[in-house]
Amino acid sequence: MMIWNTNASLIETQLVPENAYFRQASEFMQSWLSGKEEFIFHTSGSTGLPKDIRVTRIQLQSSAFLTGKALNLPKGTRALVCLNINYIAGTMMLVRGLELGWDMTITEPSSNPLLEFEDPDFDFVAMVPFQLSTCLADEKTKHQVEHLGKILLGGAPIQVSLQKQIGRLNVAVFHSYGMTETVSHIALKRLNHPQPDNAYTVLPGIHFGVDHRGCIFLQGVVTGNEKVQTNDLVEITSENSFIWLGRADHVINSGGVKVVLDTVDQIVAEVFYESGYTNNFYSWHESDEKLGQKLILIIENNGDELSAEHIIKELRKRISVYQTPKHVYFVDEFIKTPTDKVDRQKTAQAVLG
Repeated sequence: MMIWNTNASLIETQLVPENAYFRQASEFMQSWLSGKEEFIFHTSGSTGLPKDIRVTRIQLQSSAFLTGKALNLPKGTRALVCLNINYIAGTMMLVRGLELGWDMTITEPSSNPLLEFEDPDFDFVAMVPFQLSTCLADEKTKHQVEHLGKILLGGAPIQVSLQKQIGRLNVAVFHSYGMTETVSHIALKRLNHPQPDNAYTVLPGIHFGVDHRGCIFLQGVVTGNEKVQTNDLVEITSENSFIWLGRADHVINSGGVKVVLDTVDQIVAEVFYESGYTNNFYSWHESDEKLGQKLILIIENNGDELSAEHIIKELRKRISVYQTPKHVYFVDEFIKTPTDKVDRQKTAQAVLG
């Protein structure tokens, strides 16, 4: 079993683990306990080009205490650390554990971290959606999810099928909004009982607003009191909450009407789920003499027969004519980026010629 148990007191007397990943975690925690003041993290590029940024100890501490208070995770919390500690989300689990006095069980990153345990019993775990989806799909682990206490998801959108499964869980599940520049999350959204949230609630002490495009900016101790401007379009719903609409670079102008492609994708996902379609897809655009940019839908074949007519018909019932794709294209395989993300631009070029 590849796990390592530790906490702020225990690590002082523990031998350095032989396992390379656990040794890396130990070295970070030792540097933290020694009072190290600055750390370097690599951004994902959500607020611009990927880059290395310096983060101070105060920023990390502030983030840890915000999470502890927001999710009521006191001293003695039993936490499963299964996110990659080479990235901010995984590192923050270690910082929270040390600063808040948690008992941490660390596993090497995997798609299903629960396979390491016969009978897991934790108070808190942070995962990416793919990990939770994999745990729920595995007969050995799907029932163990109920023993994870509070679950925090981040790093990717929640697919419709996973959201439906989360709605049936008894444990509390939250989705986070944040990035490296904000030192992990600065807002949380409850995904299940007693009532799922429609909007993200911003954590105390975080100042936020929107620029001329309607994209959210953030500022607080966690950002080093620097203003972090994002490319995320949001609708502010109250003095401390917002709804995420999509990326500013995923907006087209069709006949003088702005269409947010991410919003269309969310509605298409609902139609696909209800229709039993499991194909990958995304909304895009092509040139049109009348509209300027015409909304289209690109679907990856997976062997199943899909009805473009049915898809368009169902979408028309739910969204405006401008948000309804004017044409559906099918492609055998999406072109991927070096980081295994769909290259929307190149795939569309290959489809449209």
